[in-house]
Amino acid sequence: MSMDELKRRLGQVSDLGAAAGLMSWDQETQMPGEAARVRGLQMATLEGLAHELFTAAQTAELLEAAGEAESETDAAILRVTRRDHAKATRLPTGFVEEAARARNEAHHAWLEARQHSDFATFAPHLEKMMDLARRQADLLGYEEHPYDALLDEYEPGMRASQVKSVFADLRDRTLPLLRRIVAAGDAADYGVLTRSFPPEAQKAFAWRVAGEAFGLKPEFARQDESAHPFQTNFSRSDLRITTRVEEYWPACLFGTWHETGHAMYERGVAPRWERTPVSRGASLGVHESQSRMFENLLARSLPFWERYFPQLAEVAPQVAAGLDAPGLYRAVNRVNPSLIRVEADEVTYNFHVMLRFELELALLEGSLKVHDLPEAWNAKMQAYLGLTPPNDAQGVLQDIHWSAGLIGYFPTYTLGNLLSVQLLEAARKDAGIAAGVERAEYGPLLAWLVEHVHQYGRSLTPTQITERATGRPLTADPYVAYLHGKYEGIYGLTSENSA
Repeated sequence: MSMDELKRRLGQVSDLGAAAGLMSWDQETQMPGEAARVRGLQMATLEGLAHELFTAAQTAELLEAAGEAESETDAAILRVTRRDHAKATRLPTGFVEEAARARNEAHHAWLEARQHSDFATFAPHLEKMMDLARRQADLLGYEEHPYDALLDEYEPGMRASQVKSVFADLRDRTLPLLRRIVAAGDAADYGVLTRSFPPEAQKAFAWRVAGEAFGLKPEFARQDESAHPFQTNFSRSDLRITTRVEEYWPACLFGTWHETGHAMYERGVAPRWERTPVSRGASLGVHESQSRMFENLLARSLPFWERYFPQLAEVAPQVAAGLDAPGLYRAVNRVNPSLIRVEADEVTYNFHVMLRFELELALLEGSLKVHDLPEAWNAKMQAYLGLTPPNDAQGVLQDIHWSAGLIGYFPTYTLGNLLSVQLLEAARKDAGIAAGVERAEYGPLLAWLVEHVHQYGRSLTPTQITERATGRPLTADPYVAYLHGKYEGIYGLTSENSA
């Protein structure tokens, strides 16, 4: 009986979180601007109620009374809930509500600051976000570095020292490749990427392919526009993705397919975890492995464009004019050091993440002051990619994450890149899956991902999922080999030993 009571309570906590999430989605996509102040209060109330319910003494009593579970499902629910409860009880409800209000204010300040390319107006809010992050780290506790407590929220068990090591290895093995590619010059006509492509046609084509290729259906999902593309869901049957439309039309298409990867992960979580803490992705790194797989390994592949180029030519003949599938494949895989992370190619993308990780560490430690951040950002962009942003909007203000208090989030993007290749390599050992990928028919691959990754939700750790699915711990080797093989081919470079 205590297990039933516990599940009922966990369902209520989940429902409150879903309601707050729906308000957040609406804020990004539909809400009139004047509603911002009150919306922040409403979301803070819901998040505070959810936190109070989850951390109340009765929840602890129910967890204790549950003892040892009789089923594997209940055992996983108890294991994950006990871990979450131990962490949540270290955060006072007042702190949770304060953070929710601050995030709402910071979000709208960021939107305004980015629109006017004025970091100074956002700086006080970022000061608040960093203060909250330090306080949260102290409340949660850590052994090595305060960043570890924050990173653990997104990538359980991972530490800053491990990230530093992974990033150093990746930098050493991919920076030389980047320099060789840049020296080789253009591999295609990149003007096609900014040819006229009507906004509604962009969205319609991207959505159509998301359904046909990747299984995202209007029966359980919808797409809207927002300032920064994201995915959220309120159950496995209510998935929301957003995109944005620009002159550079790949931003809309690949943004949609990236978020589709996130959505299909949530769709694949087994129904038995519904309305419990287990019912979402194992970590943001595992989540990113799905979105980056769909966006890059699949949607930027030659078989994909051999299949979907005719459809593109139908809806956007002005884009396809004089082109063929191989030409478009080379164009959408252009390697070009650029300012904007979400538009970065596969070779340069991780340098954007490394930059943000290093700045977050410095801000958290206090060795970098918030008012000095734009200068530090520009210096690192120059060091890594040879570029200096002309303004704050294209530099330090481009990402939504810091305004949302997501300190410790960025490393998961690169961890996801590494895992995406490792998972696809493991899946392709099945001849049927490999043949499907070569025809851009991804049903067998998606079924493999549901079986080996998605269904488990948070019942397995990221390490357990990686080792069970691929037979070894996370390693950069497959990813580095993939980058060398793909881009040496596109740019006509002599192959080098990549591992």
